[in-house]
Amino acid sequence: MPDFPAHPDTGTDPQAEAAAARPRWKTAVWVAAAVAVLALFIVLHLTGVVGAESHK
Repeated sequence: MPDFPAHPDTGTDPQAEAAAARPRWKTAVWVAAAVAVLALFIVLHLTGVVGAESHK
Protein backbone atom coordinates (compact mmCIF):
# COMPACT_ATOMS: atom_id res chain seq x y z
CA MET A 1 0.00 0.00 0.00
CA PRO A 2 1.54 3.39 -0.98
CA ASP A 3 2.19 6.05 1.62
CA PHE A 4 -0.19 8.94 1.88
CA PRO A 5 1.17 12.35 0.82
CA ALA A 6 2.54 14.49 3.64
CA HIS A 7 0.34 17.21 5.06
CA PRO A 8 1.44 20.73 3.93
CA ASP A 9 1.95 21.81 7.55
CA THR A 10 4.56 19.11 8.26
CA GLY A 11 7.42 21.05 6.63
CA THR A 12 8.55 18.34 4.22
CA ASP A 13 8.40 20.56 1.13
CA PRO A 14 11.34 19.62 -1.17
CA GLN A 15 11.57 23.16 -2.58
CA ALA A 16 11.83 24.63 0.91
CA GLU A 17 14.54 22.11 1.82
CA ALA A 18 16.52 22.94 -1.34
CA ALA A 19 16.25 26.67 -0.68
CA ALA A 20 17.36 26.20 2.91
CA ALA A 21 20.37 24.12 1.81
CA ARG A 22 21.85 26.99 -0.25
CA PRO A 23 22.89 30.02 1.79
CA ARG A 24 21.49 33.32 0.57
CA TRP A 25 24.90 35.02 0.63
CA LYS A 26 26.31 32.53 -1.89
CA THR A 27 23.48 33.29 -4.31
CA ALA A 28 24.06 37.02 -3.79
CA VAL A 29 27.79 36.64 -4.52
CA TRP A 30 27.07 34.81 -7.79
CA VAL A 31 24.55 37.43 -8.88
CA ALA A 32 26.95 40.27 -7.98
CA ALA A 33 29.77 38.59 -9.91
CA ALA A 34 27.58 38.17 -12.99
CA VAL A 35 26.49 41.82 -12.84
CA ALA A 36 30.12 42.94 -12.44
CA VAL A 37 31.28 40.91 -15.45
CA LEU A 38 28.42 42.25 -17.55
CA ALA A 39 29.13 45.83 -16.48
CA LEU A 40 32.84 45.38 -17.27
CA PHE A 41 32.04 44.08 -20.74
CA ILE A 42 29.66 46.98 -21.40
CA VAL A 43 32.24 49.55 -20.27
CA LEU A 44 34.97 47.95 -22.39
CA HIS A 45 32.64 47.80 -25.38
CA LEU A 46 31.61 51.45 -25.04
CA THR A 47 35.23 52.60 -24.71
CA GLY A 48 36.25 50.66 -27.82
CA VAL A 49 38.56 48.15 -26.15
CA VAL A 50 36.40 45.21 -27.29
CA GLY A 51 33.95 45.12 -30.13
CA ALA A 52 33.76 45.44 -33.89
CA GLU A 53 36.24 48.33 -34.19
CA SER A 54 38.93 46.86 -31.89
CA HIS A 55 40.70 44.86 -34.64
CA LYS A 56 42.39 47.80 -36.41
